[in-house]
Amino acid sequence: MTRIFCIGELLIDFVAENQGSDLSLANEFTKKAGGAPANVACAIAKLGGKSNFIGCVGKDPFGTFLLNVLNQENVDISLAQRSKKFTTLAFVSIAEDGERDFVFSRGADKELKYDSTIRNKFQGHMVHFGAATALLGGGLEEAYGHYLFDAITKDCFISFDPNYRVDLWKDKEESFIKKSLTYVEKSHLCKFSLEEALLLSGKETVEEACIKLHEVGTEIITVTLGKDGTYVSTPQSQKTIASIPVNPVDTTGAGDAFIGCLLYQIAKLDDPGSLATNFELLCNMVGMANKAGAITTTQYGAIVALPSLEQLQA
Repeated sequence: MTRIFCIGELLIDFVAENQGSDLSLANEFTKKAGGAPANVACAIAKLGGKSNFIGCVGKDPFGTFLLNVLNQENVDISLAQRSKKFTTLAFVSIAEDGERDFVFSRGADKELKYDSTIRNKFQGHMVHFGAATALLGGGLEEAYGHYLFDAITKDCFISFDPNYRVDLWKDKEESFIKKSLTYVEKSHLCKFSLEEALLLSGKETVEEACIKLHEVGTEIITVTLGKDGTYVSTPQSQKTIASIPVNPVDTTGAGDAFIGCLLYQIAKLDDPGSLATNFELLCNMVGMANKAGAITTTQYGAIVALPSLEQLQA
């Protein structure tokens, strides 16, 4: 099976317990493994796929904890790095209405150093760029650019999820848009939320946004719409694929489960690059990925809630 390299941050989410969205009132926190690319790598591995995580954590107990979690999920962590910087931390509080309070303490994730020896490992495989912090500067952003070039030159299927976080890009939206469009241009597949699709395209509807983003370069676009399913678009065809009804308790990681499941299915194709011309197959795959995302919302936490292949086939 084709291997999928997921590049970006692995961090600690400290989730506030037993109170609303105001972090100043929080007294108790639960430690959870987080970071979108790491979640995607775990989603792929849990379904039986082959995933590698490329990122940096601190040489501290939190970094050890995070790498142990990925290793237990059968993610290949041999390419992960460790830094003297502390492991990146996020403190999050979520109210019943979904509103959140968020404090981010960035550490080791930005210290990732480009490793030129990885280039040859990419040959003919898949690379997923899905870090919320990758475009914020530091070694991670520099490494991202190098790995994008390597993925292009090594004939990889390239996937991009911008993972826009309002809290990280306040007053810097134009920079985020400019940097993200470089990856949209070079990727075979882009996964957006509706907010991201409209922001990056400058358009007001999902249909107009996809037309614009196809013009930028990407062939396959999926726009996740929560309970309303996923809008799928290629330059030739468009369709909204329904999700399954669930009673969600925590939406954390649902998008990562979706793209992880979709990439897992694509990795099984003899020619992943041909998917853009097989819209029926693409829609069937998105239907399965919708199910993965929905199931993930029925439990608390991201990685622990990721579904197995048996759950998806039930």
